[in-house]
Amino acid sequence: MNIQYVTKETLEQMKAELQRMKGVERPAASRAIAEAREKGDLKENAEYDAAKEAQGLLEAKIAAMEGSMASIRVLDESNIDTSKVSILTKVTLTNVSTKKQVTYQVVSEKEADLKAGKISVSSPIGKGILGKQVGDTAEVQAPAGVIHFRIEKITA
Repeated sequence: MNIQYVTKETLEQMKAELQRMKGVERPAASRAIAEAREKGDLKENAEYDAAKEAQGLLEAKIAAMEGSMASIRVLDESNIDTSKVSILTKVTLTNVSTKKQVTYQVVSEKEADLKAGKISVSSPIGKGILGKQVGDTAEVQAPAGVIHFRIEKITA
């Protein structure tokens, strides 16, 4: 089982999404099947087939989310070790060759959002900086080649 670390807020969002799928989408799928069934011969009823397929996809999504949630561990943001780069730390990096500075928060794959400055712990940069300390240089294998980042600051 692949353990995923998330914040309490992400777990709450996942629970709400699961609840919506079970409480709103599942009954809607059942109603769509019942309505299509009433329209006659099931052998030639495309609407019925589509409704059954949609229900199957929904059930698969629910099962996948439940499986995913079983492997989740909630991280306590107050216990974050800022002596080295780890999940949930905010890291300021300097690209050694361009001198450009960026700040990212290292998060789980589920929470990654580059526009919000959140990179996945399993991304090339995330893997490259994990465990590094302030002053260390990380070598990151990117599609464009190797990039060197200096760790400038680590905060919670």
